[in-house]
Amino acid sequence: MMRSDDPNLAAKEQALFEVIGGYASLGVAFSGGVDSTVLLAAAKKVIGSHVVALTGCSAIHPAGEKQMAVQMADNLGVRHVLFPSDELTDEKFVTNPPNRCYLCKQRLFRAMGKEADRLGISVLAHGVNLDDLSDYRPGNVAADELGIVAPLVAAGLTKADIRSLAADWGLENWNRPAMACLASRIPYDTPISAKTLSCIDQAETYLRRIGVRQCRVRHHDDLARIETDDDGIAKLAGAQVRAEVVRAFQQIGYRLVCIDLEGYQSGKMNRWLNKGR
Repeated sequence: MMRSDDPNLAAKEQALFEVIGGYASLGVAFSGGVDSTVLLAAAKKVIGSHVVALTGCSAIHPAGEKQMAVQMADNLGVRHVLFPSDELTDEKFVTNPPNRCYLCKQRLFRAMGKEADRLGISVLAHGVNLDDLSDYRPGNVAADELGIVAPLVAAGLTKADIRSLAADWGLENWNRPAMACLASRIPYDTPISAKTLSCIDQAETYLRRIGVRQCRVRHHDDLARIETDDDGIAKLAGAQVRAEVVRAFQQIGYRLVCIDLEGYQSGKMNRWLNKGR
């Protein structure tokens, strides 16, 4: 994973501490990923016991993500509150419109707000970073509308900066591949169901188990399109491995399995938004 070579990283780190120092208390939307872990760790350093990790639990998240969040919050010694976000009960969300991420984050942050009120937390934050602003991310609009702050952006931190800070601070997940909501594997306007999300999660879990670290299984009805990096493509190149992957995916429920030769790219499904242009 890329680390930052920015000579101003120390200044950005200090800027992050100063931003967080302006909050009397803070609730962090916590997934256990690198971005939210760095944000949580920074808050722990600056405001100590006045920070709380808040994690929404739902079928849209990979099964191992909740365990990672619990482990990382425990390692940091931060109070951790888990609550149901239940996106699949939202009739609009499950139709998977182009603003799906907006609907999801709106529901999540409102639920977080209720937890924050109960806990007496004054400010809520999420782990969006500077690079995230360049992609189509309607969830950030929901965050802005609900007053969710973005300290990593305020400090000018990029993805590479954040991984460097995580490594420097000794955070064990500094090199963990980026994760995203399982619904992001499904083309817009294809309905989202618990069964589909489970198939995707099972398929990605299998790939990680055989050593494909960075991967997305894009769900196209009964076809699974595997996006992975060069190492993953090389891992899947052998005839025996391919046969085993196909067999495993067919047992999960897919009829056809293919490897995307272009490789892994975050947000690739957003191309479907521009298909008519």
